[in-house]
Amino acid sequence: MAQVGEDDIHDDELTPGYKPPAEKSLDEIISADSNDESLRRYKEQLLGATVTNLCPFPENPKRVIVEKMSLLVEGRPDIEVDLTGDLKALKKESFILKEATQYRVKIYFYVQREIVPGLKYTQASYRKGIKVDKTTFMVGSYPPKMELQSYTSPIEETPSGMIARGSYTVKSVFLDDDSHRHLEWEWTLEIKKDW
Repeated sequence: MAQVGEDDIHDDELTPGYKPPAEKSLDEIISADSNDESLRRYKEQLLGATVTNLCPFPENPKRVIVEKMSLLVEGRPDIEVDLTGDLKALKKESFILKEATQYRVKIYFYVQREIVPGLKYTQASYRKGIKVDKTTFMVGSYPPKMELQSYTSPIEETPSGMIARGSYTVKSVFLDDDSHRHLEWEWTLEIKKDW
């Protein structure tokens, strides 16, 4: 699978001049200012009382485990894409959307072991090898949890018109402020005149 290249994703495009804070472990964050009772209670409220070593998949060393992606179109069944299997096979499948259709992208993921700061989802769309669109969504910062977490993008609209119809290669990446690329995958989107 071709990886999303550095030309496709620039962290400074989302917020020019933004400098992420230095990477810290969860234990460092929890133990900092431990003598300040109100700050300790605030951290407990945000992170939970027992967040250390939360690990839904202890055999998996990743901090973020992306399970699936869904394309949500009102009035239509969700189009679900399993991201735990063979990602190369995913390139061969086409997901069909009607032109001028409003849709959202929903990503399901687990966070384990450490807080993940500044999680972002970026997708770059290509038509016949030429980049035609790139979108980056700020997902947020997430503490480790045993439960599946999700992010739903704002509404997007597929292009319309005879020239816009056809096949698009979409290169997606889930990354964070610490420049960890948690998952990269490619998929094919077909824009058609009708369903």
